[in-house]
Amino acid sequence: MSRDVTHAARLSPAEPAHRQVSVLRPHPRVSVLLHRRSAAVALALVVLLGVVMLVSACVGQAYVSPGEVWHTLRTGSGPHELVVGELRVPRIVLGALVGGALGVAGALVQAVTRNPLASPDVIGVGHGAAAATVFALATGAVSSPGALPAVSVAGGLAAAALVYVLAWRHGMQPSRFVLTGVGIGVALGAVVQLYLTDSELEAAEQVKLWLTGSLNGRGWEQAQPLTVVCLLCLPGLVWASRAVRPLGLGTETAASLGVRVGRARLGLTLLGVVLAATATGAAGPIGFVALTAPQLARRLTRTPQLPLLSSALTGAVILVGADLAARTLLPPLEIPVGALTSLVGGPYLLWLLGRR
Repeated sequence: MSRDVTHAARLSPAEPAHRQVSVLRPHPRVSVLLHRRSAAVALALVVLLGVVMLVSACVGQAYVSPGEVWHTLRTGSGPHELVVGELRVPRIVLGALVGGALGVAGALVQAVTRNPLASPDVIGVGHGAAAATVFALATGAVSSPGALPAVSVAGGLAAAALVYVLAWRHGMQPSRFVLTGVGIGVALGAVVQLYLTDSELEAAEQVKLWLTGSLNGRGWEQAQPLTVVCLLCLPGLVWASRAVRPLGLGTETAASLGVRVGRARLGLTLLGVVLAATATGAAGPIGFVALTAPQLARRLTRTPQLPLLSSALTGAVILVGADLAARTLLPPLEIPVGALTSLVGGPYLLWLLGRR
């Protein structure tokens, strides 16, 4: 127990706790602890996200001024309705939703495993979604492209459930959970590669495009189901924001505080898997957002536990900004945003490994 407490103290800011937290009492029977730096960081991230979204709506092969963007959004008509209203804005909103969902999912998985190198991809969500999509295309079970997101969500959930069952041995140990997820992910990745080498060119190209992760050609049709899932998960996320605090102190300390560790880990994992699988179904597997966003948010807020709200906002800023860069770096060529995030995330992972 002393080792866990020492670890938590090392992660805590040097500033005394009573100077970091304010107590809000919206009702005589309700009190809320507010970490002032976390609130300030969240507010700054909201402003930054708004700026990045506005720039993304303005910039492209055809520049549209902010005033014209606002006029198009307000009236729903005008000369830029096609570019702004139908192409850019739905894509930007979807990018923010996917980035936010991945950021929260990464924070939940890292809180369960207590490992900053863990992410939903590590526990097989992305590989399961890819394998299910490949299986549906190979067998002809899905003929409509609009059904592929549902198939990928089911595949991601099934893969995560398989990892959880195989890792269970009189309880769920985080290290065994991560290693089992890596093994399942390698096996599912081999299935996808086998299909790509033995399929026709057109089908292989379709799968390859989906595997890179892209927001191109996606919009309200993919954003609506993700929005519904995020809203349904909100009560669970409110509970999760409180559950991650004692878990961050270690298993023994959390149990001594009255936390049912096994149930808490299962609930947090389920929330993270649902969000990650739904985000993957909407945009394909986009690497490293779920890995980097929680750690960047933690360094900004300087909190002992992973901040869920700041992780979501950080993930949204990263993905919307990466998509903007993917659209404008090499015009008229458009880089898949998943390839760009992986290109940037690789060196970050090496840096994180070097520090640890």
